[in-house]
Amino acid sequence: MQYMLIMRSNDEAVEAYKEMPFEQVIEAMGKYNESMVEAGVLLAGEGLSDASEGFVVDFSADPPLVTDGPYGETRELFNGFWILDVASKEEAAEWAQRCPLGPGSKLEVRRVQGADDFPADNEWIQKEEGWREQEAAKRAATAPGGAAG
Repeated sequence: MQYMLIMRSNDEAVEAYKEMPFEQVIEAMGKYNESMVEAGVLLAGEGLSDASEGFVVDFSADPPLVTDGPYGETRELFNGFWILDVASKEEAAEWAQRCPLGPGSKLEVRRVQGADDFPADNEWIQKEEGWREQEAAKRAATAPGGAAG
C-alpha cells in the first residue's frame, strides 16, 4: 500500500525553523530519508518552495480565478511530502511518527489510491494505465544505462 505523508506547519513551526541552523535541519531530514531508503519504503519525497512563489486556481468562478501567493493561513500550507510503500496503515503511522518535526508541525497521512480502487473495465482507467506504462518505458529508455543512455 502506498501512503502520502503531507507536511504542514503553522506560524510556531515556521518561526522555530528560522531559529535552527540550516545544516541541522538538512541533517535531520537527511537521516530520516536515509532510514526510509534503507528500509525500502520511500518512493518519493520533496520539499516545496515558499508559498509566496506559488498560486491558487479557484474553480468557484468561470473561468477559474488564478491568485498569486502567499495565500491562505500558515496552518493551511502544504510544505512537502513523502510517498511510502508500506504493508499497512499502522506502518505508515510508525514512519510518520519518526519524522524530525517539532511543535507546530503536522503530518497528514493518506492512502494513495491504486488501480485496484477503480473499476478495471472503465475506458479512462484503462487509458491511464497505458499512459503510465508509456511514461515508465520512456524513463527507462532515457535513464543512465537504459536503451538510450
